Amino acid sequence: MTAPQRPGTMPDLASLASSLSGRVTLPDDPAFDAERMPWNLAIDQRPLAVAHPAGVDDLRAILAAARDTGATVAVQPTGHGASGALEGAILTRMGAFDRIEVDAAARTATIGAGVLWGAVIAALEGTGLVAPSGTSRVVSPAGYLLGGGHSWVSRWAGLGAQSLRAAWLLRPDGTHERVDDASDPETMWALRGAGALVGIVTELEVDLHEAPAMAGGMLTFEAVDGPAVLRAVRDAAADAPEGLGLFCSTMRMPDVPMLPEEVRGRSFTTVEVLGRSASDLAPLEAIRTAATPTSERIGPITQAGLAAMSMEPEEPSPGGGSSHALDGLPDDAIDELLEWRARDEQWALVALTLRMLGGVLDAPRRPGFASLAGAAWITHALVPQFPGAPIQPGLASLAGLDALLGPHRSTRMVPTFLGPDETLEQCGSAEEVAHLRHIRDAADPDGVLHEWRLPR
Repeated sequence: MTAPQRPGTMPDLASLASSLSGRVTLPDDPAFDAERMPWNLAIDQRPLAVAHPAGVDDLRAILAAARDTGATVAVQPTGHGASGALEGAILTRMGAFDRIEVDAAARTATIGAGVLWGAVIAALEGTGLVAPSGTSRVVSPAGYLLGGGHSWVSRWAGLGAQSLRAAWLLRPDGTHERVDDASDPETMWALRGAGALVGIVTELEVDLHEAPAMAGGMLTFEAVDGPAVLRAVRDAAADAPEGLGLFCSTMRMPDVPMLPEEVRGRSFTTVEVLGRSASDLAPLEAIRTAATPTSERIGPITQAGLAAMSMEPEEPSPGGGSSHALDGLPDDAIDELLEWRARDEQWALVALTLRMLGGVLDAPRRPGFASLAGAAWITHALVPQFPGAPIQPGLASLAGLDALLGPHRSTRMVPTFLGPDETLEQCGSAEEVAHLRHIRDAADPDGVLHEWRLPR
């Protein structure tokens, strides 16, 4: 059983602040409110302190202070994936762990826990190699890979967690060591999807993937063509080449001044594609036959260009969202989904994206908790919180979408797509979650690590 936890005390944490080479920000510091916030500003994190360790010895001191005071340690490199208030926790940022080393001959990279994907992508420019990164340049590889991570290249490279070869791990007892499948297979299984539960990862050793001639881009269609386009995308998935990544989005942009004039107040459908080579884009012909694009930008592309195409926000903002892994997309589900999506009351749901799964995702090459094996699609719905706009319509839209997609839901989800109140029960069987609990209790019998999404 995990040891009971006591509230942390400020005098002890003030002492910690004076003992680190890095720094600790306490609630009475004017910078505290800015430093405690996650990427999604709608989540109100209220930790005891925010620590910025300068190295492994600082991390050991943070663990010791947490154990002495009854606090927990919650590692959050960038604030993506925040899931709660973090009351009683020392929120730990990893910016000082910023090493990147690329071995192009071995097709591997060593990445510090404070690095962002944008820096990795820049380091790979011109090598013909790609990292299993997500759609955002400002997400940390550590949080992404340790939480599963689905990307443009997942149909031929697997989930991001599958590219994790080894990790330097600081265990709760202060031991800092390299672990891999040969030395500690149980820990590696947990790291590939629930890594925050078993230790503090300081560096990751990651597979890189050969893709010297990628091609891709975006097709845009009128909103009225959405049903035909989505059916064509669904049909193309049946025999799509393994080297094709495909996302289809229905967009409903609000009429707000912060948006560019060309998209403000408009609704449209997009198909975004990435091929490991140009030949992987052949299924686009069937999609073009289903409806005529209003614009098309397809051609050679680098990973840096792909990240730019995704147009992910690069500054924190408030909002909500939900994701679902689906077993399939029958015609009636497509009709019902898009008819519901077009109703006036769904104005708050700005974007709904469906990502094609399959390929090597159905046959993971390494053991790990995170998996999308057998699922056909993963969806993500976005409800931004614009200044002055009410919250309730967005929450109602997300609840309606959950009810609509429920009958088609897969038994698996990947942890990086979980909503703030969802737990790892959505990502594995009862036996797998129980096994994860067993590994965590053995690794951290004092309960000093924050129980990230692990159900009690």
